Amino acid sequence: MPSYLSQLRRESTSVIAVELRPPRAELESAEGMDAWIDTYHAIRSLTRHDISVMLTDSAVGAQEENNLRHLVNNLGDTVDRQQIIPFLTTKHSLEFCLAYSDQTVQSGFPSLVVLGGDKHVGRPRCLEHAYQLRQRLRERHPQLELGGWANPTADPQNQIAFLLDPHVNADFYLTQIVSHHQADRVGAFLDAGRHSGLELPGVFGVFYYRSANTRTLEMLSQFLPVPVEELKAEFAAGATPIEVCARTIRSLIDLGAKHFYVSNLPTKKTAATLNAILEKAGVTAAAR
Repeated sequence: MPSYLSQLRRESTSVIAVELRPPRAELESAEGMDAWIDTYHAIRSLTRHDISVMLTDSAVGAQEENNLRHLVNNLGDTVDRQQIIPFLTTKHSLEFCLAYSDQTVQSGFPSLVVLGGDKHVGRPRCLEHAYQLRQRLRERHPQLELGGWANPTADPQNQIAFLLDPHVNADFYLTQIVSHHQADRVGAFLDAGRHSGLELPGVFGVFYYRSANTRTLEMLSQFLPVPVEELKAEFAAGATPIEVCARTIRSLIDLGAKHFYVSNLPTKKTAATLNAILEKAGVTAAAR
C-alpha cells in the first residue's frame, strides 16, 4: 500500500481511518489480555478492508499500554505497517519520546502523529508545544511522515496561521473532533485555509456517539467540544448512533472536507459498524 501521506495527497477519493485506544495500563492481567485481543481483532478486520488504524497515546491522561511494543510483538507481519499510524504525545519524558520515534522507524511504521496531549490531566508535557517535539523528531528521522493538530472550533485565522508556520514540522494534520452541529465553525476554518493557500492535507475527527447519556456527554465535554443539547435532541428524535455519525461525515464533505478519522467505534464488529456509517453517509473511500 502507499503510505498514509501518499493516500491523503490523492485527488479523487476520501481516505477513512479509525482511531483506537490501546487498553489502559492499569487493567488486571486477564482483563488487559482480553482487551488487547479485541484490539488485535479490530485492527486485523479494519486493515483487511484496507482501512488505516490510528492508535492513541495517553492523550486524555489515562496511561495506556505501549502501543508499538504490543503491535510488533503480537501482530507480526500480518498487518502492513503502512496501515498503522501511531500517536505520540508530549506527556512522557523527552527520552521516552525520542526512543519511541526510534522504535517507530525501526519497526517500519512510516507515519507518526505528534500531539501535545491534554494539559489538565495526567502527566505534564515534556515540551510546551507539540511542534517543538516534531522539530526534534524531524531532525532525528527526516523520513518520518509527521502529523500535526488543529482545532476547527477555535479561531480559524489563528489555527490556519499555525499550520502555515514553517516551524510546524508537519506533513499533514488531524483536527479535533467536530460535529455537524458545528458546521459554521468548520466552514469558517476551511474557508480560511483556502483563502490562505494551505496545502497540508487535513484529516477531520468524527466521534461515534453511542447514546445521548447526559453523564457520558458531560464527561466527554472535558476533552472535546461536544454539542450536548443538540445531540440529546437528535437522539430523542429517533436517530441511531450510525445515523448521527454519518450525518457528521456527510456534512463535512458538503463543506469541503475530504479525509476523516472515526473515534470511539466498538472494538467488536468495528469494520461492520464503520461500513454501515460510510454507506449511510454515501462515502466512497480510498481505503475500503
